[in-house]
Amino acid sequence: MREGDLEALADITATSYHEVDTRTHQRSWPDPVRRPAARHGHWIRRTGQALVTDPGGCWVAEVDGEVVGGAVSRVRELMWILASFAVRPEHQAQGIGTQLMAAALHHGRGCLRGMFAASADPGAVRRYRLAGFDLHPQMMVTGVVDRSALPVVERVREGSASDVDLLDSIDRRTRGAAHLSDHELLLEQFRLAVVDHSTGSGYAYVDDDGAAVLLAATNRRTAASLMWEALASSAPGEQVSVHHVTAANQWALDVGLAARLAIYSHGYLCVRRMRPPAPYLHHGSLL
Repeated sequence: MREGDLEALADITATSYHEVDTRTHQRSWPDPVRRPAARHGHWIRRTGQALVTDPGGCWVAEVDGEVVGGAVSRVRELMWILASFAVRPEHQAQGIGTQLMAAALHHGRGCLRGMFAASADPGAVRRYRLAGFDLHPQMMVTGVVDRSALPVVERVREGSASDVDLLDSIDRRTRGAAHLSDHELLLEQFRLAVVDHSTGSGYAYVDDDGAAVLLAATNRRTAASLMWEALASSAPGEQVSVHHVTAANQWALDVGLAARLAIYSHGYLCVRRMRPPAPYLHHGSLL
């Protein structure tokens, strides 16, 4: 992959992911929305950073000189992470995805563990299982937060770049590898909430809708407090969706139910030589 491929690949990922979302959409969910071109910036920024830190993990596929797919992977300490993987719908089922996956996996050949988030697309799931990954179903909790259910959350403070050493320490304890420079990308896009107390430590990156897009903590109680802090920032009457809840994180389901949110199955967490992290809600691409 080269820097000049980023715009084309951003469009391919938006198209491919929307097509999968449309096919796997449940009628009770909000209608799938294709990522607009105006929002490609964050994807391009993340992937551009991967070209600097992990050039050997970033690959594109071309047909007649045109980019038709790509894979972006990172190595963080001894963990391999697949951040993005997409092929244009009209070029799928032709072996392109298999070649891209093989190239990305080679980047992580020295890693002890691997992890990435996957959709419910049957073809992709088959490829991941054949590549040796364990499939753990994910759930999402979604709905309008019952404001009367919000508890008083204590010991949560606003975080900043000065907390990165703490965040990396929590990462290593929960998922077995630090995020390192990926925290810079997350800090650019999301609000950071932090708990650092003798009874437990943790952090959550929170989006504008009030969803924790990445949450890690040293115990379930601290994790639940951080998720409540995120939900409290949602706008009254507006829908919020918290993704990437695995069965290892029942505490997140308990918080969602207490907030009067609904639970749905939604894709898979794919891991190799590790268990699903807990207490932990992973980011969709930075994991």
